[in-house]
Amino acid sequence: MRGTALAAVAMAGLLTLSACSGSDSGSGSTPEPGASSGAQGSVKVGLAYDIGGRGDQSFNDSAARGLDKAKAESGVEVKELEAAAGETDAQKEDRLRQLAEGGYNPIIAIGFAYQKAVGAVAKDNPNIKFAIVDDFTPGTDDGANIANLTFAENEGSFLVGVAAALKSKTGNVGFIGGVNTPLIQKFEVGFTAGAKAAKPGITVQSKYLTQPPDFTGFNDPAKGETAANGQFDQGADVVYAAAGGSGSGAFKAAKAKGKLGIGVDSDQYNLPALADVKDVIITSMVKKVDLAVYDFIKAVKDNKFVAGNKVYDLKAGGVEYATSGGKIDDIKTQLEDYKTKITSGEIKVPATK
Repeated sequence: MRGTALAAVAMAGLLTLSACSGSDSGSGSTPEPGASSGAQGSVKVGLAYDIGGRGDQSFNDSAARGLDKAKAESGVEVKELEAAAGETDAQKEDRLRQLAEGGYNPIIAIGFAYQKAVGAVAKDNPNIKFAIVDDFTPGTDDGANIANLTFAENEGSFLVGVAAALKSKTGNVGFIGGVNTPLIQKFEVGFTAGAKAAKPGITVQSKYLTQPPDFTGFNDPAKGETAANGQFDQGADVVYAAAGGSGSGAFKAAKAKGKLGIGVDSDQYNLPALADVKDVIITSMVKKVDLAVYDFIKAVKDNKFVAGNKVYDLKAGGVEYATSGGKIDDIKTQLEDYKTKITSGEIKVPATK
């Protein structure tokens, strides 16, 4: 879930490799302008990032890894565009139309903020396959040519909530959400449920950096640092930041105060950009956007596109907790026990407040 100027759409890159034989040929109807097919040449994948783009060390970077894997394995042609801070739905729609008019098919929108744009552009381009990550809103971004790639963030967050509680020495942990939306609330309620399951009397502080329509909370490390310092000052000793690029600020605060942090979306312990603070990152709630993006591109290329909502949950390997650094090795047995109870259905993790 990460600013650039509104004056122009920022392009993260245009990467072209050799043509490949596989493709999506649509429904067999005559392709409209902007649609691509294997018979005409290479598969051209257009990807529109959320705020922060490639390099956010979190949500968008996970999507980029899936795109890079598809490119390396299949030789697809790729164009990446990036969202700007404070932009309108119309600007998001223009970005997707730019990809459609450029012959990109499929087109992937990263983030729930694209829901209206995807719905509108997909309706006008029925021969192009679209995917949106993190949203399924019937009547808005559903349709015969739209795949909705969503996740059970609450289940993964439950597990890192358990880790936070078991590692806390003060019985007080914190949650920092980038923007107060139903999606990010899923992280919060899962984290809280996990912490309280492991340690019923624990205190869980919660703080959101911004309120919609201000989405800068996903890409403001200074806000993340301030929020984390506030929670540490109130007794927390472990903080989970589900705030995209803002999470780096929370880790900075944790290191300065001798506290601990939990990452999100990517295995943040292993990210080079966070090398200076990796020693405080005990685990991350890994949300495998890379897997969803890769699966979608491969399905389109292999003519196996399926419209509708696909949920990547704990059982499907769509969410997980990271073990890099060995900082939770001593509690892994307990974490695996909770994981088994969730995947078996014994524990049903709440998804809403």
